Amino acid sequence: MSAHAAPRRGGHGHGHGGGDPNHLGHGDTPISEQGPASKRIVVAYGFWIFLLSDFIMFSGFFAAYAVLVGETAGGPGGRDLFELPLVAGETALLLLSSFACGMAGIAMHARSTKWFQVAMAATALLGAGFLALELYEFLHLIGEGAGPGRSAFLSAFFALVGCHGVHVALGLAWLTTMMAQVWTKGFREDIDRRIACFMLFWHALDIIWVALFTVVYLLGAGAAA
Repeated sequence: MSAHAAPRRGGHGHGHGGGDPNHLGHGDTPISEQGPASKRIVVAYGFWIFLLSDFIMFSGFFAAYAVLVGETAGGPGGRDLFELPLVAGETALLLLSSFACGMAGIAMHARSTKWFQVAMAATALLGAGFLALELYEFLHLIGEGAGPGRSAFLSAFFALVGCHGVHVALGLAWLTTMMAQVWTKGFREDIDRRIACFMLFWHALDIIWVALFTVVYLLGAGAAA
């Protein structure tokens, strides 16, 4: 009896344990000894670390702005300079670009090259529109004598908002590269990983902009009330 029971127990553990959710985590080999993680997991983990470092950098810019927001050197403050309708337009363009980026991700999983390219092109156009409005805002402020050298407040403002704008510009360059790679090489595993990282990056820029829009523009323009 015992001679037949042992092989059956061992066979159950090796043959069926992997497919039975009741046996997950109870195999003979611990997870820590099952070999390295897949390339997709390693890349995603590394990119999340990069994004966290980027958030930390932006936290420093936000902290500097919070300290210097009142240091106008007798010049104009946010309530005198910020045009909320213009900034609302920027916000709408960036949020819509994030939606289009999500649609591109769905098209990638569906392996639809056509709709992927359409969605990414929409993302690029909306992102470029956001940058155009931001550039117009900067040039308008500088033309009114409210450039970054006017006061510590404006230096902090241009540094924070400008840093986000540089990230958007780099994201657009990355986006066009991904479109070209899918067009010439199709949906390969390595390209899928790069697209997934780009989408994380683009959505992170949206999160940062929402915080920036609230802290800098809404609170700044409302300071007059």
